[in-house]
Amino acid sequence: MQAIILAAGMGRRLGELTRDNTKCMVSVNGERLIDRLLGQLAQQTLSRVVIVVGYKGQQLRDYLGHRYDGCLNIEYVENPVYDRTNNIYSLALAKEQLQQDDTLLIESDLIFSPRLIPMILENPLPNLALVAKYESWMDGTMVTIDDDLNIVSFVPKKAFKWENSSQYYKTVNIYKFSKEFARQKYVPFLDAYSKAMGLNEYYEQVLRVITLIDSVDLKALPIGDEKWYEIDDVQDLDIAATIFAEGDEMLHRFNYRYGGHWRFPKMLDYCYLVNPYFPTPAMKDELRASFDTLLTEYPSGMMVQQLLAGKYFGIRREYTVVGNGAAELIKSLMEQVQGRIGVVYPTFEEYPHRLAKEQIVPFVPNNPNLEYGADDLMTFFGDKDLQTLLLINPDNPSGNFITKEGLLRLAAWSHDRGIRLVIDESFVDFSDDFEHNSMISNQTLQDFPTLVVMKSISKSYGVPGLRLGVMCSADTDLINRVKRDVAIWNINSFAEYYLQIFGKYESDYRDACRRFIAERRRFEALLHQIPYLRLIPSQANYFCLEVTSRFTSEELTRRLLADYAIMVKDCNSKTSLQGRNYIRVSVRNSEDNDRLIAALKEL
Repeated sequence: MQAIILAAGMGRRLGELTRDNTKCMVSVNGERLIDRLLGQLAQQTLSRVVIVVGYKGQQLRDYLGHRYDGCLNIEYVENPVYDRTNNIYSLALAKEQLQQDDTLLIESDLIFSPRLIPMILENPLPNLALVAKYESWMDGTMVTIDDDLNIVSFVPKKAFKWENSSQYYKTVNIYKFSKEFARQKYVPFLDAYSKAMGLNEYYEQVLRVITLIDSVDLKALPIGDEKWYEIDDVQDLDIAATIFAEGDEMLHRFNYRYGGHWRFPKMLDYCYLVNPYFPTPAMKDELRASFDTLLTEYPSGMMVQQLLAGKYFGIRREYTVVGNGAAELIKSLMEQVQGRIGVVYPTFEEYPHRLAKEQIVPFVPNNPNLEYGADDLMTFFGDKDLQTLLLINPDNPSGNFITKEGLLRLAAWSHDRGIRLVIDESFVDFSDDFEHNSMISNQTLQDFPTLVVMKSISKSYGVPGLRLGVMCSADTDLINRVKRDVAIWNINSFAEYYLQIFGKYESDYRDACRRFIAERRRFEALLHQIPYLRLIPSQANYFCLEVTSRFTSEELTRRLLADYAIMVKDCNSKTSLQGRNYIRVSVRNSEDNDRLIAALKEL
């Protein structure tokens, strides 16, 4: 068995990183792609490694030098016209070598699990292509396979159809060919195809032609959940570095992204705080049906947005302002806060991070379950000089919940003292009896003009990608100041249309919330079975858990991500929880929750 590595390309999309070197010299987490690949090949018994070089080929030769003497017999083939040809020509230049031995054919811009090379070599079938189930990040040649793992067809970019994407597999660009296949099929077809179509093509096109004639010769070998990535540009490089990071570096890389985890479809994100049961398929279908129009049309201005938000929550439009996520409104509100502000810790840090440290008057509940009620807050802040009091209800990460009766007493207490009470109720629809717990109503806002209610539509409504939030208050001067502070087109047409059609799905939303509450109860019972976790009761869509033994919160977070591709929140970064070994896990659907429970039990 030999290996042929295609490494002649210029890698233009990597910009400065390939100005003086070919793509395989790019480093991922401190290791060059070519060193990682050759290191994996050195673990196998190979007669030789043939590297087809072109762009900056001499630099690659000089770098490798004699580094692998004694473990790999490296030979080179030169592609002098790398800038005018594609990989079909690079492989054609090595066709004599291709016919001399069974061959592993590998592209040099790949990073992959060390288990892939043994996987393909140990399989007894002579002609194989490693393939991965299609995911949205994948580009290039796709294949379809039958139940016997025959490659039925190669699907080039031009023939890709989104409606068929669930049937596609992506070629990993690691192949195994027998020398008989190379001599009798591949090379003759390679010569004919190159003569007919030219040299600016791809070697997979030859496989496509062979498959059209006889699909039996080449089989697919799905790699399952094994990790791999193809690096074409700087974003690919960033994602690959995240996927293949280890330990604390992996956690750091995922955490600094602050979202965008759809780029890692194999990861189960338990930091993700949304309703798993809404929107419904019917609502998604309606949004899809209007996709073309919404993509190509401007959204309305603030007046229409206020009208829609008012309809959404059943309040006067003058009492609300719509934000590009609650985060935009939080920023605007906190920048207008004057004087000292009471903050309950631990909490959602986006609020206090917008304040000067000397403005904050902290309250920390002194009990194991991080519990507090309206009376506790009124007692603690009663003798404090406050202009504003901030409350997240249910709180994040504790899930502590103050009933509406308690909130109304707190609002009256605040109003009597001239204190602006800011209540963020982004998670209130996850609470028991959720239909009666919101503070957003004309009567409540009018009764307490110093009350401000913030609500993220991302959370309980399950649409974080739309970036929607509202702030509500009968203090119309404050509402108008925030309106002037945000852009006239601060939400897009998709978000506006969602607000417009929500009314048709309100009963579905209530059903989704009830379904969620039932799943939370089931999940809570399962979490109680984990002996090294102590659960804090929650009325939100997450649980705060104390790690009592076996691990620190950091160790458990790292193990879940590294070993199970499950990401939970280590609360060690939360003010008042540093060093106390708390984690936060969201409540997802039953299938996902069972997967987390299985991982926790296995650990």
